[in-house]
Amino acid sequence: MEAALSSDSDVVPAAQVIETRRLLLRRPRPTDAGAIFARYAADPEVTRYVGWPLHQTIDDTLGFLAFDDGQWAKWPAGSFLCWSRETGALLGSTGLLFETPRRAMTGYVFAKDSWGRGYATEALGAMVDLARGHGVLRLFALCHADHRASARVLEKCGFSLEGVLRRYAEFPNLHPADPQDVLCYSTILEKSL
Repeated sequence: MEAALSSDSDVVPAAQVIETRRLLLRRPRPTDAGAIFARYAADPEVTRYVGWPLHQTIDDTLGFLAFDDGQWAKWPAGSFLCWSRETGALLGSTGLLFETPRRAMTGYVFAKDSWGRGYATEALGAMVDLARGHGVLRLFALCHADHRASARVLEKCGFSLEGVLRRYAEFPNLHPADPQDVLCYSTILEKSL
């Protein structure tokens, strides 16, 4: 089994701001809590297929930001907020959740008015590049078996379906305490030259 990083000195931090063609991805700040809450974290339709509970209050969002700060302190990166470079509006978020230095999970969530515009694909592509640049070998994502739009994003970014994990994960905004089937996607990353 691969060991976690032995000390903070082993971590090479990622840039806290990444620019893509249409997006500015930035590490969240406590001052972003209101926008996160209003744009997507408290929207029942947006959070239907995520693995975390709908935010009931701004304190829920602040709790997430505290958790994310811990990820950034331990690993090269954590979450990134996705902002429109054209309008400056918060569109959603993405990020990396490290299990080991060479294995990480990724995902994304976007406000309803951002759906169907290719933002998730663009943000996920940035996370693939970031993971590759920080030595991740296996990058994976899980999505609810019925969430076809999310599966399409993963496929567009070169992830392969490894299989269905039956009764694997709870979706607190869909069927609390009733594990659901999830699709497990992954991509194996080679170091960039």
